[in-house]
Amino acid sequence: MKKKRILIVDDEKELRQFLGLRLESEGFEVLMATDGMEGYEKARQEMPDLMVLDLMLPKLDGYKVCRMLKFDEKYKAIPIILVTARSQESDQLLGMQVGANAYITKPYDAKELMEKIKELL
Repeated sequence: MKKKRILIVDDEKELRQFLGLRLESEGFEVLMATDGMEGYEKARQEMPDLMVLDLMLPKLDGYKVCRMLKFDEKYKAIPIILVTARSQESDQLLGMQVGANAYITKPYDAKELMEKIKELL
């Protein structure tokens, strides 16, 4: 069976590496991007099985990346989990409006995130 591929888009190196290691230890193939534009391009080229997307990103914010993928027939089936330090209800609402499948606030519980990933795959 082919490994499920997860694209992590976050500008915080430590977070990317920590989550990447955690996902690899769970048997996932991990792809990474450091800004919104790179994340968007990688999602289009690689067609990951799921995306973990930060909101506060250079070049393109997570909301725009999510919206552009979700409103494109070819990519809208990719589940997207938004992870962000923004915990306002209005931020979460906007996340759902742009098509996110889940919204998790930082600092997040790695176990909670893993459960959400498995649930969406």
